[in-house]
Amino acid sequence: MGKVLIVLLIVVAAVVVITAAVNTVLMLLQLKFIEKNVKSVKYENQLRPLYDKNNGAAVFTTDGDFSVMQLTDVHIGGGWMSFNKDRKAIEAVVAMITAEKPDLVAVTGDIAYPVPFQAGTFNNRIPAKIFGRLMEKLGVYWAPVLGNHDTEAYACFNRAYIGIYYEEHRYSKNHSDKYCLFKSGDKSLHGVGNYVVQVKNTLGVITQCLFFMDTGSYVDNDFFGIFWRYDGMHQNQIDWYEKQLKDFEKYNSKFGAGMPKSLMFFHIPIAQYKEAWNQYRENGFSDTEEVKRFYGEVGEKGGVFPSLHPDKVFETICRLGSTKGTFCGHDHLNNFSLDYKGIRLTYGLTVDYLAYVGIKKYGFQRGCTMIDIRPDGSFDCKSENYYQEKYGNADCGSVTMEHYYPNVERPV
Repeated sequence: MGKVLIVLLIVVAAVVVITAAVNTVLMLLQLKFIEKNVKSVKYENQLRPLYDKNNGAAVFTTDGDFSVMQLTDVHIGGGWMSFNKDRKAIEAVVAMITAEKPDLVAVTGDIAYPVPFQAGTFNNRIPAKIFGRLMEKLGVYWAPVLGNHDTEAYACFNRAYIGIYYEEHRYSKNHSDKYCLFKSGDKSLHGVGNYVVQVKNTLGVITQCLFFMDTGSYVDNDFFGIFWRYDGMHQNQIDWYEKQLKDFEKYNSKFGAGMPKSLMFFHIPIAQYKEAWNQYRENGFSDTEEVKRFYGEVGEKGGVFPSLHPDKVFETICRLGSTKGTFCGHDHLNNFSLDYKGIRLTYGLTVDYLAYVGIKKYGFQRGCTMIDIRPDGSFDCKSENYYQEKYGNADCGSVTMEHYYPNVERPV
């Protein structure tokens, strides 16, 4: 019996070593593809951030509009089982960014999807390296938050490590430009990656603050996420957000201006996404006094899967009056944008080719969200499906535009 166990352990160890070696080779092939085929985005006048000497925050300066592309749930597996799907995700990201030329790409979580029975690896650093190198080659500034899949309980690297990996640009080549604006943030706060990017005008007034917040992973002993019990923002994060805004208001007062407008980016939706949609649905998929639908729908079975962590995010946003829009990912088939009590709640379109069985053949939910921020701090946003001529992808080919779940209730 002892000899059998030893043999089994040797076999398992050999499989692990061989798999790791194969995945490393495949990662190098993806990086070689990026190096050979991806071109830098051609800007007429690319905005380049400076960095606040007091807190290290990235600061863009413009008197014109500021464009943000939201990408979410790219889901790069990084293993032998996901190689071809990962390549499709890379190509989609390249096509959309190259066509839109955003000033900033906000990635609302789940760049990585190291689920072993779908990706063929536990190594969540490989997807981070592939995506980081891709964005460096494109030469576009980007700001990510971490999602639940970026650092699963069974993944090789924890949240703090992946945060440092992005912050210190460890995926980049020597002497390459640094386009990732990620900050691990105050270690006393819950999560990794609570930080802010500012937009100022040439007078020095802060016209827009972009808050990036970590909503964590799972709660209530749901360590592997199999019960869909999701974490969210905690009180110390909310307190930090409020303090930042009051500090910015004090700074702006020197110029005779008030508290700047702001937007918030995170992965797991706050509870009000579900509240707003339910109110809209219960009113016969019609607007109410509190809810106005701009576009989109719920495509997930079971509706909206928000944070279960008790918080006062929405109440604080409403009370302070600065943040007029929030952007999340996480629910792969939900893509609505609603105004709820004066706050616009928006899901980004996903890139995902991997997470759901057969999802690579469905294109209705795939794309990006474009956010246009005006000089007065106001904004508008719209979803952009990937399968358009401007992305060189008008011919859907084998991809259907039917819904993944056809029987979910939705607006007509």
